[in-house]
Amino acid sequence: MTAQAAAMLRGQIADIVVGSIFVFVGLASCSIAAFRRGRGVRTFIWLGLWSAMYGAVLLDRSPAVLAVSPRWARIAAPDADTAITYLLVVAGSLSFLELSLGRLRRLIQAAAVLGVVIAAAGVFDALVMKSSGPWLLYNNLLATGILLILVVVVVVPRLSARYLALADRRVLAGGTLVFALEALFVNVARPFHVHTPAILDHLGFAALLFSFGYVALQLAFTNERRLLAVENELEIARKMQLEILPRGAPRMRHLQMSAAYRPMTAVAGDFYEFVTIDEMRVGILVADVVGHGVSAAMIASMIKVAMQSVASSAAEPGAVLRGLNRVLSSQLHNKLVSAAYLWLDTENRTARYAAAGHPPLLRWSRGALQRIESNGLLFGLLEDCEYPVHAMTIDAGDRFLLYTDGVTESENGRGEFFGDARLEEIVRRNQGRSPSECSDALLAEVHRWRPASVPQQDDITLVIVDVE
Repeated sequence: MTAQAAAMLRGQIADIVVGSIFVFVGLASCSIAAFRRGRGVRTFIWLGLWSAMYGAVLLDRSPAVLAVSPRWARIAAPDADTAITYLLVVAGSLSFLELSLGRLRRLIQAAAVLGVVIAAAGVFDALVMKSSGPWLLYNNLLATGILLILVVVVVVPRLSARYLALADRRVLAGGTLVFALEALFVNVARPFHVHTPAILDHLGFAALLFSFGYVALQLAFTNERRLLAVENELEIARKMQLEILPRGAPRMRHLQMSAAYRPMTAVAGDFYEFVTIDEMRVGILVADVVGHGVSAAMIASMIKVAMQSVASSAAEPGAVLRGLNRVLSSQLHNKLVSAAYLWLDTENRTARYAAAGHPPLLRWSRGALQRIESNGLLFGLLEDCEYPVHAMTIDAGDRFLLYTDGVTESENGRGEFFGDARLEEIVRRNQGRSPSECSDALLAEVHRWRPASVPQQDDITLVIVDVE
């Protein structure tokens, strides 16, 4: 048996080597896909499967390989060969699909679905009915049709530009033409009983596979450069956004303040501002753009500019919010913004508060925690809107907390909100600590509530003010 296997091996060495190479290339391509991201990953997966299946067919059809294979492998070889033969067309179609655009993409999707149907019917006939049926012919016709479409599209520049996501079509055109010409030569020669070495089939397929792989790498590298450029732009945007936020809480007589800002992503839709009139009077604005990402961050930046236009009304929270709403309404483009504004005057020991669809102001005073809601409509709903003002007398020992809903709506692993009750309990428990210590304790509790496996769902902003 050993001598017989050696003799068979010598006659089939080319198929075995080529098949092993294709299997190795396929596995390598799938491994690359596992470590990459973005567009082009699926291309590597389908190319990898396409290559591995082609190589597996060559090994599966080698008597020398089967002779040294386990018994179960020899028994399963015919069925595996049938299934892979059909599925090769599907893998090739899906590889082509990842490079296609527009109507061509829809056409290739339909071809892939048809290929799956033909494969299912063909495998069922072969395994259950023990009949080959007409399915292999249909499979070959489908493969021929897809190849003809590919040849036409890649050869005609106008069609390539319209229907293929390629930076350079020349390599794909070359590989496709080599494969098509080889397939045409073999099929023309067969009726005339002209022998064509199997290596031609392997080289033709290798040319096609290489051209697809080259294009996939081009797309992957282009995608990486694009992602890097976007990340750089986001980093610049993040730095610019941080620049528009206060560098720290202002120093005031009879007030101690702390601000915390935790964006969900590189750029955020939360915003806060201190409007300092003198060392005894200050206005505090906290705003939250509904939504996330760059558009929300741009609107948050616009609030900074809009706030400057209403600074002369700093002592009137209702006027501040009316002015902000009027300035921003035409610029929001269907976005909405919630906001809260607190005015503190330690000389006259008074405070005024107004809000626009914002979570309530929390006030700790004389051993009790109060929820102060003085809400008008969100910015962006109506251009002219009134905002009711809540007036208060402030005393030493009072504490105020303004925050965005990223605090109370933070979710745990079961999808439960952190909630108002937990927030209020933490405020009570940390009343004897400084504003910055209270803020740190609250953020730590929110972080513990949200497990590491659950990403932050919203931007978080906290401003805590103590009256002395």
